Amino acid sequence: MQHLFEVVNDLFAFFVPVSDLLWDFPKNVPAWAAIPVLGEFSFAMLLLLGTGLFFTLRTGAVQLRRFGESIRIVMDRKASETGISPFAAFMLSSAMRAGPGNIMGVTGAVTVGGPGALFWMWVAGTFGMATGFAEATLAQLFKERKESEFVGGLPFYGMRILGNRRWVGVTLALLFITYALLNVPSQTFHLFTALGSVASTLAGTTYGRTSGVFYAIGALLVVSVAALVLGGLKRVIRFTDLCVPFMAVLYCGVVLLLVVLNWRLVPWFFGSVFAEAFSPEAIFGGSFGVALQQGIKRGLMVNEAGQGTITMAAAAADNRHPVEQGLVQSMGVWFDTVVICSMAGFVTVMAKLWAAPDVFDWGARKADKLLVFMSSARHLTPGTGFDPAVQVALSVSYALFAFTTLIGMIVFAEISANMLSRKPRFILGLRALGALFFVPFGVLTVLADLQLGNIWYVTDLVNILVASANVPILLAGGKHVVAALRHYERTGGREGFVSERDIGLATPYWTEEARKG
Repeated sequence: MQHLFEVVNDLFAFFVPVSDLLWDFPKNVPAWAAIPVLGEFSFAMLLLLGTGLFFTLRTGAVQLRRFGESIRIVMDRKASETGISPFAAFMLSSAMRAGPGNIMGVTGAVTVGGPGALFWMWVAGTFGMATGFAEATLAQLFKERKESEFVGGLPFYGMRILGNRRWVGVTLALLFITYALLNVPSQTFHLFTALGSVASTLAGTTYGRTSGVFYAIGALLVVSVAALVLGGLKRVIRFTDLCVPFMAVLYCGVVLLLVVLNWRLVPWFFGSVFAEAFSPEAIFGGSFGVALQQGIKRGLMVNEAGQGTITMAAAAADNRHPVEQGLVQSMGVWFDTVVICSMAGFVTVMAKLWAAPDVFDWGARKADKLLVFMSSARHLTPGTGFDPAVQVALSVSYALFAFTTLIGMIVFAEISANMLSRKPRFILGLRALGALFFVPFGVLTVLADLQLGNIWYVTDLVNILVASANVPILLAGGKHVVAALRHYERTGGREGFVSERDIGLATPYWTEEARKG
């Protein structure tokens, strides 16, 4: 079995340099890399950041002007005969966004760029809110009814905006499905890491990957994912409506408790974040460009604004007006970046392990991001008796982040697959492919003590292809977003929205006939 996995991993080795090339270009060009500050940024990052700035200006910073209104819309839990509520759409998209990358990515940004990286992460997140608004509004504009559900997202609005060419939608759907399903095994690895930590902490011993505990975790994971995913979107929604608030409260509650217990460090935390945003310590490179690059990169990647990944959740919602869902997903970007990600930043920065050589060997161990985060939490915990409870709570949070992301990947792949076929057997087959092939595959790689890095590079490659396709489509469809926003602000969203009458755009659902049906 191990030999088979190694063969599979070797088959994907080709994608490693291709993925690195695309994500780093043109940083890998000496002339570009020599440019001060700007040379720290890849084309992909500039594209995502520029898109957020563009939509911030085009919409008059709608993400800030309508911030309070977005909270009101998110709290709308009304039941709907077709689609899901705005609250459910927010929870479903948050299930996808709030993944292990929120902890490991932010911790990594701080270890490389210093506390100042958090400031630039917040800046990038603010612009990302505008991008999230735009792509969610487009997802709503071009959604389609499928019996008692709505389907849509990047493949659907991409097809419509680019001349109603079906091959465009099919290509985008296949790209996203590939990206989503290949991400499933990596999330199983994160789950094993977190749940293994919980088991070890509770038992006071370390379990190996060949132990019965790990086999039990694998079996539980396969059964639970299959039970949820094979039951369809409604079952997953019921789960995320309960799980996402629970994991957010658990995670944020533990971190806030650590902050309160270490309250004397709070002024220093904010002082170091703002001061080192422009002048980081020498231990972090001492370069303004390092903090800027790390913070913006993390802010762009963790909230996924512009990458098309949350557009499926946005399309599934039942809203009075397309702009409402734009505001919901704008709030989702803020929640992910400013709330969830900042919590990891609080722990890592306030512990200041880089200045405690007697506690943590920073130079030798800082590359292990999860170790840095958990060690930081342990350092902030007063007394050894309280430490296991904090470790277990954070490990459970990490596991839930991975689990909801895994579920979200399969569900969003399913919604995208409606571009290919809406036959029940086809959709059920895709669910089964995710739950009964890719999840067990991830479980087996963990039990075989393998980390198939080359396969994960494929997900990075497909991700940048999807993002590179999505952003130009967003810019091309920007006029529709602005027109819908102007109508919403002119009418307060109270009038029945008919796209062709109100903004001169023919859409599948926003017609008088379709909405009555």
